[in-house]
Amino acid sequence: MRKVFLLVSLFAFSAFAQKSEELQKNLAFDQILGELVSRYENPNIPEPKMDGSIDPLKTDDRMYITVKASDKKERTRLLELGLDIMDIKKDSVSGLISKIELSALENKEFSIIGKKTIYDWAKQFEKDFPVSDSAYHNYNETLEYLKKLASENSDIASLFSMGKTIEGRDIWVLRLNSSAKGEVKSSKPGAVFVGNHHAREHLSNEVPLLFAAYLLDNRDKPEIKKYLDTLDIYIIPMFNPDGVEYDIATGRYRWHRKNARINSDKSIGVDLNRNYDTTWCQSGSSHYPGSDTYCGTGPFSEPETQAMRDFILARKNIKTLQSYHSYASLILYPWGGIYDPIANEKDRNAFIKMANEMARLTGYNAQQSSELYAASGDTCDWAYDKAGIFAFTTELEGNSFYPGASIIKKTVEKNIKAAVYLLSMTDNPYK
Repeated sequence: MRKVFLLVSLFAFSAFAQKSEELQKNLAFDQILGELVSRYENPNIPEPKMDGSIDPLKTDDRMYITVKASDKKERTRLLELGLDIMDIKKDSVSGLISKIELSALENKEFSIIGKKTIYDWAKQFEKDFPVSDSAYHNYNETLEYLKKLASENSDIASLFSMGKTIEGRDIWVLRLNSSAKGEVKSSKPGAVFVGNHHAREHLSNEVPLLFAAYLLDNRDKPEIKKYLDTLDIYIIPMFNPDGVEYDIATGRYRWHRKNARINSDKSIGVDLNRNYDTTWCQSGSSHYPGSDTYCGTGPFSEPETQAMRDFILARKNIKTLQSYHSYASLILYPWGGIYDPIANEKDRNAFIKMANEMARLTGYNAQQSSELYAASGDTCDWAYDKAGIFAFTTELEGNSFYPGASIIKKTVEKNIKAAVYLLSMTDNPYK
């Protein structure tokens, strides 16, 4: 069945263009989807070797717990106590927490109604890795596709690094602009699409990567050409490559969310989506380094978020931003760090209108981010607060951070529609 899904995707998108058979073979979008099919069908893909044959989750001290919580304020408080919320139900939430933080939580007012080690809990997902998930792109594969897209469309596409990670990897940006390349400034209205702030959210890399291929494959169609001619489009599929590579390095998912910083207590990582300096480390963030929502030693303590800060502030033309995450099937808009609505009525109405339309196109739900729970120091709050950018968080679909490869096709289809709509609003978000 999964093969059928991917094969359908291979031909469904190529039907958009009535070109010759020879030209069809060279379409980057079809090439990527074809590669997904090939890798998915290949029965000889070797499983990654595990370091000393030891499952890393056996030595991971995190626990998966379920806690009674019925509203956004209780959920926010649990985040502050170190719970990485992964599943929300009407009267409870579930997620990962370190043993140290669990001990503190058990002394608080909350009632814990379920508890497992991460190793025992994660067993249910092992069947989906690694062969069936080999269609996802790691750092080097993502870079190779970006290079290919840039080289085959060199008149309008260019590739550059926005900065380096803490381990020295480049954070790559594919720019689509008919009159400016690389880091040359442009007066055209700008749009940014970024994925993988969080390492384990691999689907959030696939959506912007395939969106780039879609735009370039359809560059001669009037409905796409007008955006490529008039806008300055930046696509950053993998913002946290260190975390991504750490998550998959052993051949078993590590459920890793953060970057790769070695903290003072030897724990690994800072939550990059809690490290921006709008309401930094207030609601819904943790000061404890071992927490999955650890905000860092200070705002912009991480080279990755510093790179994003400098990138955004150097480009006054950027008007819209889409940050992809997973999973909840939501379109979120500021504020995320506080419960108050946006004070500027004109801006608030524009956010709501655009979020509702993207929700219609994807089948997701639209809401203010803090209605889920407050999460201070996030990308979109900062982008709107400091740069006036209409910034949205899309929580992609699925029932796990590792939903398998069959979900890629339908998720990409839905979100391409929403992304094109956001392009249509970039020249004037108020229209």
